[in-house]
Amino acid sequence: MSGEVSHKGVIKEFSKKGIIVGIIAESACAACHAKGACSASDMTEKEIEIDHYKGEFQIGQHVLVTGKTSQGFKALFLAYLLPFILVMMVLIITTNLSVNEGLSGLLSVGILIPYYLILYLFRNRLKQSFDFEIGPIQ
Repeated sequence: MSGEVSHKGVIKEFSKKGIIVGIIAESACAACHAKGACSASDMTEKEIEIDHYKGEFQIGQHVLVTGKTSQGFKALFLAYLLPFILVMMVLIITTNLSVNEGLSGLLSVGILIPYYLILYLFRNRLKQSFDFEIGPIQ
């Protein structure tokens, strides 16, 4: 399916808001023959809470979690690109204002504290904008 990303997962539990699915995030080097000797090939498990779903599911059931590619780009923008832009803007502005280099560096990195605090405060609202679908593996 074009425009969608899907991952296999296992239903971990049912919460008050929905289903919690554990997804194993495999690294890009999963097919490499040397992955057994490389720590970069470690697999980690992520948990996703899915609020809206149709059908009957059971704990331990293998499912397919699907999301839109645009959601991935939005997450990438909020988590990496926008903070980078903010840091660079503050660094350029403070340097042009002839602020001490050390203070410019601290201010540019310090701008991340209110940025991530704002993201944290609006986490529930952001969570609503990321919509995942769940279905049985066929």
